[in-house]
Amino acid sequence: MTSVTPQETVQCDDFHLLNSNHKISQSLIMHSHVRSLDIACYRMFVLIIVPGYTNHSERIHVFYANIDTGNMAASMRLQGCKSSIQEALHQCSKAVAGSHPLLKRTIYTTMKLYDREQYWNDRCKPDEAKFNKVLIANRGEIACRVINTCRRLGIKTVAVHSEADSLAVHTRSADEAICIGPAPSSESYLRMDKILQAIKDTGAEAVHPGYGFLSENTTFAAKLQDMGVAFVGPNSESIKAMGDKIESKRIAEKAGVNLIPGFDGAVRDADHCLELANQIGYPVMIKASAGGGGKGMRIARDDQEARTSFRLCTEEAKSSFGDDRMLIEKFIENPRHIEIQVLCDKHGNSLYLHERECSIQRRNQKVIEEAPSTFLDEETRKAMGDQACRLANAVGYDSAGTVEFLVDKNKNFYFLEMNTRLQVEHPITEMITGVDIVHQMLRVAKGHSLLHKQENIPIEGWAIECRVYAEDPFKNFGMPSIGRLSRYVEPLHIENTRCDSGIMEGSEISIYYDPMICKLVTYGKNRNLAMETMIKSLDSYVIKGVTHNIPLLRDILTEKRFVSGDISTNYLPEVFPDGFKGKQLTVRENQELAAMACAIYLKDEDRASNFINMKGSHIPITPKTKWTLNVMIGKARYEAQVSKGADGLKVTVGDNNFDVKGNLSFASPLIDLSINGEQRLLQVQTRTGGGKYDLRFFGTVYPVQVLSERAYSLSQHMLEKKQVDTSALVMAPMPGVLKSVSVVAGDLVAEHQEVCVLEAMKMQNSLVSAKVAKVKKVHFKTGDTVNEGDVIVELE
Repeated sequence: MTSVTPQETVQCDDFHLLNSNHKISQSLIMHSHVRSLDIACYRMFVLIIVPGYTNHSERIHVFYANIDTGNMAASMRLQGCKSSIQEALHQCSKAVAGSHPLLKRTIYTTMKLYDREQYWNDRCKPDEAKFNKVLIANRGEIACRVINTCRRLGIKTVAVHSEADSLAVHTRSADEAICIGPAPSSESYLRMDKILQAIKDTGAEAVHPGYGFLSENTTFAAKLQDMGVAFVGPNSESIKAMGDKIESKRIAEKAGVNLIPGFDGAVRDADHCLELANQIGYPVMIKASAGGGGKGMRIARDDQEARTSFRLCTEEAKSSFGDDRMLIEKFIENPRHIEIQVLCDKHGNSLYLHERECSIQRRNQKVIEEAPSTFLDEETRKAMGDQACRLANAVGYDSAGTVEFLVDKNKNFYFLEMNTRLQVEHPITEMITGVDIVHQMLRVAKGHSLLHKQENIPIEGWAIECRVYAEDPFKNFGMPSIGRLSRYVEPLHIENTRCDSGIMEGSEISIYYDPMICKLVTYGKNRNLAMETMIKSLDSYVIKGVTHNIPLLRDILTEKRFVSGDISTNYLPEVFPDGFKGKQLTVRENQELAAMACAIYLKDEDRASNFINMKGSHIPITPKTKWTLNVMIGKARYEAQVSKGADGLKVTVGDNNFDVKGNLSFASPLIDLSINGEQRLLQVQTRTGGGKYDLRFFGTVYPVQVLSERAYSLSQHMLEKKQVDTSALVMAPMPGVLKSVSVVAGDLVAEHQEVCVLEAMKMQNSLVSAKVAKVKKVHFKTGDTVNEGDVIVELE
């Protein structure tokens, strides 16, 4: 354990705070950077920062606590006033309660969860050498993640950022920040020369690349080595060996690692691809040799699909990786995607931190991960771990890495690829092992031996990660959405919840970068508890301003196949063959929603009448007076009889009676209600007047309108809005750049014929004609940027 000297300044986001005179333990929790509550817990020192929660307020309430560990007596300074811990918490909660009523509960819960001596199992030794300054060559949540561990270890950090990220969270969280260019990644985060110059200018001793961008670039790693700067990752030779999927398969075969049948070499062209596909036998997987993250990868089940897939994969690979070489192999039907986390040092030591189940995917990109896997037995786990370590040792690997396998229904497993970097989903491994993987990467890069032995790596409990994306799950399980976060509150008040994010309220999700909002991680002693916590966290997550995939994530967590562990990489298309349509409410659930909507509506009516001081403008609700309300949920109508009870409302919908109780606050979009004694969490997404609401219930947003009897009667005379026929329009399903337009005015197109290719988030999307028709007009050309809904091609 190390200590910080008295009067030393600790940086926490934008605020420089003075430590108390007590020695500070190195048990600072990972989430010292969160927006709803910043909390750093030490053995003899507690620091809590609570931001003001009005949209434009930057007031910060800061108070210190010197805790006597003998009798837990404490004194606290809050805005210049001394008081007890309880009184200070009360005063602080009171100060911000008008903006966010959950903060009081947040404060108590977070202190209870994290005020402990040891969070990680791998605290560094007091005299262990470490870097003084680390530059993070990345952005967003992973940059914040690395900064958090560096802060815990007392290491100064340097953030690099594009012009678009000048006010980003990672930029503001680091000790120093350097602008490296305009918004496009190709002009900033992928500009090796600018990052190398930033290293020279700041005197950084090491570079952590995160994932993506330059994290697996052998030239970058080699140049750092030539500069005498440590690369917090594997050596360039092992990156090169494993980054080439053709070469990696050859090395894996020599190391005794199980392989998928396929062609040992690069596919020359489309004709060669068809020839090989017929030799191997359909279905086949065509993928980029230098690929990763689901890019440059497609399944082909016949010659036509093989030819088209080869072309699209080649274009994606060239755009994303600058390497358009393709390989082809047999596609394993209904496999599980299970990966092994390995950790190696520069002294020949290696171990594995068990597995992660990553089978829930859309378009070959992971959506939900968990650790451990429900499928593996101890024998298979050990065999996969041993093969992963053999492969790592075969290339002299010396950092954290991930070996990915496909596992069939008989527990036969086959090598897929090795990711020579920190994996996106690494937090779930950290949660069940207690190993801070970023810390270990820093130690290894400094030359230290591994801190652990294989037999000392536990599997304690269960962890689940949901990737919360700014994308529309109702469009092909997720089309990117852009916009500014007008309201953003992470569910950190829920115990055993971790949020790895790099955004805050007001942040913008742009077309230039990955649309990930947050990696939401929950932990439990078993899988059921971890799932229950995840469901609560998703229901409590407030995101406004962009479309997000929480409805899909929430639905998966309660779906019977997922609950039973019966999953594969084909899970989404099998469970949702017609695409995701949202949570389909039962009759009783619809009635519950109607009852809660009545409660919200009557609260709004009461506030409106009080505001304009017109008590006679509506019928007062008394225990003896009933209102008849009509609730429209979509196109379905529910008639509700409502009366006021002693401590809530009594609502009758159909044949069911509901006692609705709870605090209906206008300060928060979260409404925590009790329906016949059962807790229900509701989110008011929008209020547009006239009793119209968008209510998020069980993850999905439902359009709801509450009408009085007279208002409903009058609404029946309103004309319905005519639906627009869009079959003659080829429209952009998301913002992006047109990579090609293959038709001109006057061309005849067949049904499902490709008319253009749209690139968004480095993914190529083929847009096709919905019918046989003649092209009337082409509105955009190759290279143009289009917004969601723009008409690209108009048909007659």
